[in-house]
Amino acid sequence: MSSYWSTFKKVLAGMLEKPMWAMLLLSLCIISMVYAKGSVWEMPIGVVDLDHSSASHLLIRNLNASPKLSIVSYDQLDQAQHDMGYRKLFAVIEIPVDFEKKMLSGISVAIPVFGDATNRLPNGQIQQNVLAAYQQMLTQYEVELMMKNQFTPSQASVVLSPMTGLTLPLFNPGISFAAIIFPGLLVMLLQHSLLIASVRVCLMMSSGGRPKVSVVLGALSALVPIWLFLSIVLFALWPWVLGYKQAASIPEILLMTFPFLLAVLGLGRLLTECIRRVEMVYLTLSFITTPVFYISGTIWPLQAMPAPVRFISSMFPSTWAIKAIAGVNQMGLSLREALPDICMLLLLFVFYSLLSLILTVLRDRRLLSKLVHRGTHH
Repeated sequence: MSSYWSTFKKVLAGMLEKPMWAMLLLSLCIISMVYAKGSVWEMPIGVVDLDHSSASHLLIRNLNASPKLSIVSYDQLDQAQHDMGYRKLFAVIEIPVDFEKKMLSGISVAIPVFGDATNRLPNGQIQQNVLAAYQQMLTQYEVELMMKNQFTPSQASVVLSPMTGLTLPLFNPGISFAAIIFPGLLVMLLQHSLLIASVRVCLMMSSGGRPKVSVVLGALSALVPIWLFLSIVLFALWPWVLGYKQAASIPEILLMTFPFLLAVLGLGRLLTECIRRVEMVYLTLSFITTPVFYISGTIWPLQAMPAPVRFISSMFPSTWAIKAIAGVNQMGLSLREALPDICMLLLLFVFYSLLSLILTVLRDRRLLSKLVHRGTHH
């Protein structure tokens, strides 16, 4: 135990003396400021009104009433498309000639909407707002026509909406799509930084020969307090500063983060046996992080991925940590419902530790056989 505690104190003092891990907080501030507004608001939308009727004016007013849209009027479609090409607009809506006349005559009318395909999330929100504004305009016209035909307001409401639906959200993910993406980014930052630190520390410990198990455990244990502190900053303090919903308490965050850190340390120990040079750490892990983020289930649902991709994704601690932390902290799940994910993190820790131990034994036996072979040869 003396070697364990001496290594623990030495590594921890070295990490605190030169806090390069604090660069993680700087990168966190830079990356997370993208989501500081929480969602996309007041997107400029170009509208080309070729009808200039009461219906077209009502549609434009309904669009402009949406908090996510900001209407910019144009006389010519070419100028609006030109501004959209230069990223001054997110989309262009063209209200065709005789729009009101055709609508009142019962003729189907198509409203062309030109969008920027590179902005997928704003495009979806624009489409929803355009459909909602168009439906609101149709409802107003239908109510007016019914009132002219001796319908009472209650009768018109029953005809137009015979069934009143009430939508209750099962889980409240927060204020926007960013509330789910944000925890994924934080988990990836935590995993990437801890992997680099753990592999580098293990390689430094083994630079003078094969270290004792107690020395390796002491070096890796010294990283846990620092990254637990970082997890509180990343999953509790900083989201609170940005105004995101926080459903989990700090003890619950620590209970979810600690198994995640153990699994990452186990993976780091395994990578140490595969990566024998320090420079290979940065070359390898820099290329691994981005693919791991894309298959973690944050950007694309795991259920929609092919089975081999889901299997690869399940082998990374970040996949289970994102599911657990985002579920409890952002979506309001109980800690009991996240227990399967926590158990998977502990299982990955055991799996990676055993695998790294097997590789160590095999490498030592191979090295010993080479030395024996050389001694016999001489």
